Formats: sequence, C-alpha cells, structure tokens
Amino acid sequence: MKMKAVVAHELNRFSVEEVTLDPPKAGEVLVKMKATGICHSDLSVINGTIPVPFPMVLGHEGAGIVEALGPGVTNVKPGDHVTLSFVPNCGDCYHCLRSEPYLCLRSTPDGKMMDGTTRVHMDGKDINVMQFLGNMAEYAVVPAMCLVKIDADIDLKAAALVGCGVTTGVGAALKTAQVKPGSTVAVFGAGGVGLSIIQGARIAGAARIFAVDLSDEKLALAKELGATDTINGANDPLKRIMELTGGIGVDYGFEAIGIPAVVDQAQKATRRGGTMTVVGVGKLSQKLEFNALMFPLMAKTIKGSMYGSAEFRVDFPKYLELYKQGKLDLDRMVTHIYSIDEAVQAFADLEAGKNARGVIVYD
Repeated sequence: MKMKAVVAHELNRFSVEEVTLDPPKAGEVLVKMKATGICHSDLSVINGTIPVPFPMVLGHEGAGIVEALGPGVTNVKPGDHVTLSFVPNCGDCYHCLRSEPYLCLRSTPDGKMMDGTTRVHMDGKDINVMQFLGNMAEYAVVPAMCLVKIDADIDLKAAALVGCGVTTGVGAALKTAQVKPGSTVAVFGAGGVGLSIIQGARIAGAARIFAVDLSDEKLALAKELGATDTINGANDPLKRIMELTGGIGVDYGFEAIGIPAVVDQAQKATRRGGTMTVVGVGKLSQKLEFNALMFPLMAKTIKGSMYGSAEFRVDFPKYLELYKQGKLDLDRMVTHIYSIDEAVQAFADLEAGKNARGVIVYD
C-alpha cells in the first residue's frame, strides 16, 4: 500500500514522503496509526546523536488500531487498540528471562524487521524503520511482540505517550530509582520525559520535588503536574537546591536531557548516600566524569535508566489505568497537535523547546 511517512534521508535532512508498505509477514502486525509522539530521540536520529543506518522512517512512540495480522499472531486481533513498544519482548533471551525485557537482546538499531528485511520502500529502494516501528507514518508493520492491547476507551494521544516518554520517565522514578514516600527529588529537564519523572515522583509520594529547566513555561507546567519547587537553570540551580535542602542535597536526582554538564549538576545536587539516575541520552562521543576520590567517599548510587526499567506488557496498562483514575495526567502533556504534513514544523518546535510533547494525529 501507499502511505505518507516521515523519512530521515541522511544527517539533518528529513521530509514527508510517499512510500510503499508491504503486508505483514509471520509474527507481524499491520497497525493503522492514530497518534505518534514527537520525541527528542527522533531528533537525535536526525542530528546523529543516535547513529542509525539511513534512510529511515522515524517514529517510535505511538498508538493505533490493528488492521491485519501476519501468520502466527495470537496476542492481538483486527480492531484492537494498541500501544507500540520500541523495545521488543521476545520472552526467551537472557534479559527477558530475568524480568528485564527493556534490555531484550532482540532489540537492534539496524532498522530491519526480525527477519533482517524491510517492509517500507521508496523509489524502488528499501527504507529502514526506527526501532522495529517507524510509526511516524499513516501505517506501520511491526513485530507482534512490540504490541500491547489497551482499552478502547482510552484517548490514543495519551496512549501514544506511554509508548516512550511517559514510561521512560514514570518508570525511572517508580522502578529504576524506586523513589520512596516522603523523600526529596530533583529533576533536571522538564520536557516530556522530565515531566513524567516529576509525575512518577509525585505518585511515589515524594515530599518535595524540584524541577529545573531553562523554560519558564515548562516550569509552570511542571508545577501543575507535581513539582513543589521550580528553578530556572540559568540561576545556579545547584546552589539553590543546596540552600533549600539545608546544604544536604536531595535523596534522588534525575537528569532528563542528555548533557554531561547537567548530569554533573544532578549528581552534585544528590546527597551523600543518595541515588542519581541518568535518563537523558547523550552523544556517543561524550563521557561522564566523576571525581575518583569523592565518588567512593560520597557513597552515592549512580544509575542508568533504560526505558524506565519497563516490563511494558504489564506497565503500559498500569500507567494507562493511573491515567484513567486521574493520577497520571497525560492530557496536559500534549501541548500541540500536528498533521503528518506538519512534521517539519513539529521538529522545529521541538528544537525550540515549545512543547512538553507534540503529537501527530492521523485522519
């Protein structure tokens, strides 16, 4: 079939194109996309922060409706509403067998399906897709192991966010760092992931949550979603956090941007014996540095968080149930809606820091 898709052709060049999509093969599903989040990881593919083989259909955060099944698919059926996971859960690899499906060894950045081939083509050439999905498109053929059926009454814009940013952030607080009730938390970065960390910390019962960002608009939204204190990052946030915690620092620090200097701020804002979690993705060429003398003496735990330590078949429905109960606010996270033809503008707005989360909605 023919469809529109957002294709990254090479570094810093992408556009909306008409492509063709093959039917699903064994173990695959055709999904009619209803909503795709504009995530910073998509931008990281475009600008080379995340190295991938071009050309590639962007999109890894989305929700839609199952349209057709390949042979052997049993976990969903046509008409089911689904959220897509950019990490598969094969159920058989070393990590999946140890309840670590977010590290599934079937995950690969090569842009191919499980059988090593592609389903998308343009001008007679194969086109790769981002993380098995490539769901910044009107349709997507994806592995069935990347799908979770959800309740049909859930807004698919909200369900799309759970596919990446919300699960990454909420899970970082609840599962990776395991924020405790009554604790103090600092979140550096109030984009979609940072706001989700803030919500996760609020749900966990944190007593005080510091949000740090350069955007006063994002800080205002952070306050609405659970931050008790907001600090503009231009105003020496480390000094301010120390002042507000009596020189101790916070129990839990989070970095949600992917900038080494900000990671350093977050770990310095974390108290002795506390836990600092790195959620943001930096460049392959960048390194994090810790003082060799102070690192052991401070007795801090430094963690990396991949996909919020998600067991997505369990966690997607759990987070969406929190949304239905009004405990996880996903509606205010969506700050602008675009058509697929407005994808270039959507990324410009992302780079300009205008949105908590922009979402492409399809007819």
